[in-house]
Amino acid sequence: MKKYDCVVIGAGNGGLAAAVKILLSGKTCLVCEKHNIPGGFATSFKRGRFEFEASLHELNGIGKGNLFGGTRRIMDELGVTPLVEWIQIKNAYRLISKKENIDFILPFGIDNIIKACDTLCENGGIEAKKFLDLSKTVYEAVAYIGECNGKPDKEVMQTKYYDYLAVSSYSVNEVFESLNTPEIIKNVLSAYWSYLGVGFDNMSFVHFANMAYSYFLMGATVPKSRSHEMSLAFEKRIHDLGGDIFFNTEVVKILTDENGHVKGVELKNGDIIETKHVIANISPHKVYANMLDEKAIPERAIKLCNFRKFAGRGLTVFLGLNKSPEELGITEHSYFVYNSSDSVEMYKEMSAKGHYAGQATCCLNNVNPGCSEEGTTILYMTSLFFDDVWKDVEEKDYFKYKNEIASHFIDEFEKATHTNIKDHIEEIAIATPVTYARYAGHPEGVIYGYENTYKDNLMARVMMVNEDAFIKGLRFGGAFGERGIGYPSSYTSGYNEARRTLKDMEEDSNV
Repeated sequence: MKKYDCVVIGAGNGGLAAAVKILLSGKTCLVCEKHNIPGGFATSFKRGRFEFEASLHELNGIGKGNLFGGTRRIMDELGVTPLVEWIQIKNAYRLISKKENIDFILPFGIDNIIKACDTLCENGGIEAKKFLDLSKTVYEAVAYIGECNGKPDKEVMQTKYYDYLAVSSYSVNEVFESLNTPEIIKNVLSAYWSYLGVGFDNMSFVHFANMAYSYFLMGATVPKSRSHEMSLAFEKRIHDLGGDIFFNTEVVKILTDENGHVKGVELKNGDIIETKHVIANISPHKVYANMLDEKAIPERAIKLCNFRKFAGRGLTVFLGLNKSPEELGITEHSYFVYNSSDSVEMYKEMSAKGHYAGQATCCLNNVNPGCSEEGTTILYMTSLFFDDVWKDVEEKDYFKYKNEIASHFIDEFEKATHTNIKDHIEEIAIATPVTYARYAGHPEGVIYGYENTYKDNLMARVMMVNEDAFIKGLRFGGAFGERGIGYPSSYTSGYNEARRTLKDMEEDSNV
């Protein structure tokens, strides 16, 4: 077998980005993927005459023209941007919250958001601007810290990013409280909380503000041909740069030498591939439990895994409807239908078996009219479980249970939007945590990696990224990496781990 400078395990978002970055440096790289196509969750599937998006709701950081963020910069550098046809989404979301009787459409654009919030209460625009101004400082500080590889200049932080330092150790709720933000303004600006999957009393303000401001400033984007269009673009770049991808190829062991340093990988068929550097686009839990010699794993690595909590497990209802969005009365792309706008209350509800607390629902046709045949609609309803409640579902009850939950989500969407969905279902597919566990091999069907909590948040992970590289030659990219969940975060994580791996290679050559 050929020897490679780097082997990437898993052709998910993080793995694909990592491979292209490695190859652009002139190094050799192999991607091993156990599926027969690239992308991981960034893929699509067909049912009848409908092609469903597997998981993507929307991307932030792509922007348009001269207004773009980190995701676009990475796509540009890796040569992926020109290979994808991007479509801009008109509005941020329609929030429908039962408890507070909210039904509000939030636009994109900072000035537009301030104007919209001015209609909600006295001085609503002024109060929204306070939050947005602070979020802007956080967004710029996070970008600067990233550019410094987690080691920023102290004087720059104390002068230019003083406000960031003032809020960096606080939760979202603590910052909203200190700003005296009116409840209605807080509620309408908070709907994205479920994209990060932690209640606001346990979510770092820095993490939420960084993500939300990126969306609010630059808007959201989808690839015209589903997320698989991006995966195929990355695959093309890997081949164009002389890299290899082995599909239907599972890595079962990461091999280490007597010093505990990576020396290769073993494939399921018994083949050995030599390499000194591995980027794993899979869960550290899986790697440490099944893929390494126990003697090679430092105690601190196990302690860190045990300290971390698995984040959201997904449930998605995919619907192909035989009426157009106009005929059904579905006017927006993104809907958040919540029992309450209180993220803490929602988080607790979504940690229980059989919850119906809320859903993030997308109508793809309202951003990409050609995604299905004329007179039809594609609708996705996604919710999360924040505990492993599906372990208690007996096999005999599985289909009944998931169908009951799907039916309830459809009912809730119909009531909230005054539409009729059930009478027009032509195709339906339901993915549960069991589905995701089988497809991706993630423990408990986790799709959000490790929870970004108050104590284990984005910036803490970024600052500790080198200290948390426990095994020489092994790094982790993707949703389980330092950036946490989300498409942009996974691409960024893979890209960053490739940069660090290249630095590791440089240090190896100097020894």
